Formats: sequence, structure tokens, C-alpha cells
Amino acid sequence: MNWVLIAALAIGTYASRVIGVEVMANKEMGNTAKVYFSFVPLGIITALVVKQVTVQVDSGLTISWPMVFACLVTGVAIKLNKSFLFAVISGFAAGMIIRLLSG
Repeated sequence: MNWVLIAALAIGTYASRVIGVEVMANKEMGNTAKVYFSFVPLGIITALVVKQVTVQVDSGLTISWPMVFACLVTGVAIKLNKSFLFAVISGFAAGMIIRLLSG
């Protein structure tokens, strides 16, 4: 049963992407659509960061301080160095070090 559902979802996802590409291939987007779509990556990144920084504990949420520290290190690294790869590696290393030090 699960494999049938997975296959149906895969076919639906693939079909929606092919249809989207075919429909939008030769169309020019308006300025409003361009502005809207320019904020999609920022929204996705924000959602991912918030999901990692907040941790569910019992009946509420708490903040993962190692993740906050790693986010701050990543932000400073990208601001100073302008290298995405360096910033990600720096944030990852900072997060791991703070977790090791905090026990």
C-alpha cells in the first residue's frame, strides 16, 4: 500500500513540474510575479532556520542555543568572507564545537 502511494505522489510531482515548465516556457513574467518569486528562497531559508533553532520539548518550544550560535557564526562568516561554502563549514564547525563543549 505504501509503495502505491509513493509511486502516485512521485508521478503527481513529476507531472506537475513538467506541466509547469511547459506552460511557463515561453511566457514573460510580470513585475509583480518577479518580486513575489524573488522572496521564495528567503522564505524557505527562514523556515528551515527557524525549524532548526526551535526544539519541541514536552508541551512547548525551546531554543537550541548551539544552533543559534552556529547561525550567528555563519552570518558573520558570510558577511566577512562572502563565500557561502566557507560560511556553511564555519557554522557547522561552530555548532559541533559548542555541542561538544556543552556536553
